[in-house]
Amino acid sequence: MTQNIHFKIATPERVVYDSDITEVSIPTQDGEITVLPGHIPLVSILKGGELRFKKDGQELAMAVSGGFVEVRSGSNVVVLADTAERAEEIDIERAEAARKHAEELLKKQDFVNDVEFATIQAALERSLSRIKVARRRGRR
Repeated sequence: MTQNIHFKIATPERVVYDSDITEVSIPTQDGEITVLPGHIPLVSILKGGELRFKKDGQELAMAVSGGFVEVRSGSNVVVLADTAERAEEIDIERAEAARKHAEELLKKQDFVNDVEFATIQAALERSLSRIKVARRRGRR
């Protein structure tokens, strides 16, 4: 019998996923981690990118940005993300438009402050992650 992990990912707006899975690979500030049943407890900062997990032998993916991940004893994983979208929810045309807009703003290089620059950079990173996940999962 295969052990499972209870996996939950939530954003400020909604619970994106809440179910038992067999493994999850999460982009963190220190690199990608893969959590299997029985993983030691940890807390880490979530980095924008592709989060992958397996359920019933099928690999599923999400584009995530910012937040935290907590691996709890008893094979529980909780991800609190700034944003999270399942591959099938991503509108690739909208993501491409957001990428182009962010790139245009970065080319101007007349930022009021570092916060404005970081906000634009985060928007670019988020759109690139969304595009990558959608394309890898066969969405056009």
